[in-house]
Amino acid sequence: MKKVSIKDIAEHLKISVPTVSLVLNGRGDEKRISKDTQQRIIKYAKEIQYRPNAFAKGLKKGRSEMIGLIIPDISDAFYARIARRIEKEAAKHHYTVIYSSSEESQEREEELIRSMLDRQVDGLIIASTQKNKKQIESLKKMNFPFVLIDRHYPEVETDYVIVDNKEGIAKAVRHMSNSGASNIGFVSITPELEAIKERLAGYKETIKEVGLPLSSSNIKELNRQTYEAQMSSVFDDFCTLSNPLDGIIFATHYLATAGLREMKKRGILLPQEMKMISYDQFSAFDLLEPSITVVKQPIEEIGDSAVDILLNKLKSRDTKIIQKVLQTGFIPRESCGESIRNS
Repeated sequence: MKKVSIKDIAEHLKISVPTVSLVLNGRGDEKRISKDTQQRIIKYAKEIQYRPNAFAKGLKKGRSEMIGLIIPDISDAFYARIARRIEKEAAKHHYTVIYSSSEESQEREEELIRSMLDRQVDGLIIASTQKNKKQIESLKKMNFPFVLIDRHYPEVETDYVIVDNKEGIAKAVRHMSNSGASNIGFVSITPELEAIKERLAGYKETIKEVGLPLSSSNIKELNRQTYEAQMSSVFDDFCTLSNPLDGIIFATHYLATAGLREMKKRGILLPQEMKMISYDQFSAFDLLEPSITVVKQPIEEIGDSAVDILLNKLKSRDTKIIQKVLQTGFIPRESCGESIRNS
């Protein structure tokens, strides 16, 4: 016989999953869920002999001591580092982190949120696809504790920890200009996510600020799934410009890695023929010859802040919205002409 889940109960009663989860977690009164709704849920759960099994102990005390973490891709070095930091910080407070990847799919993110609620997590940390506004609003409406990281919904007031992407790219443009570059290109993925839109805006605004030419021919937007295959045509286009580029900023570390591979194939020398900066660090960038200049994202601070905000809500039930915008670091290295390698 198939084990009945919270989702099954919610669908049968036509009530949201968060509402069912909160009631079965003994928090219906706390969240001001009507007595009638609570009674309907409890009655039906008894009728179908719903049992949370391994989580019964957690339900009894109203805590599972588990945090759900949903990220786009655990194989991405950036998110893997954030996940490790969150796991480490949560462990200090005796919380276990369970996490999974949404693979940038709205449907999978929805399913993961439901699955995490079924597993009775106490709260969620989500790097959202930014395609899931309705479910995020549902979590907010039910006062279920969650924190968004890296990405958020500007039109929805939620707790979040993000990075000042625009200023991060501005640092890169200013440094490259000061290093002698006079025509700077920008390689990005298609700007569907807010963070990527901000990086593109930061490039355009700062190119104008430093008095360099802003041309659409200098900007390339690649598909997230096929960027490696597209990189060759990007450099074909760059190499035929009437005003040749002498600097390129890559909007992500994986684009920078693909760009490096293409430049090596073509024999383009860094920094003599082309200066280069990557937005975000990759583990080998400081070991390469030449070493790669990077805009460094505050991984530790993102993880620590997200856990701190979430646990504060779990312990105090504080409803105050906390929104943190963190600043990037900058590590100048040899790819922009630095003679001394920085670590």
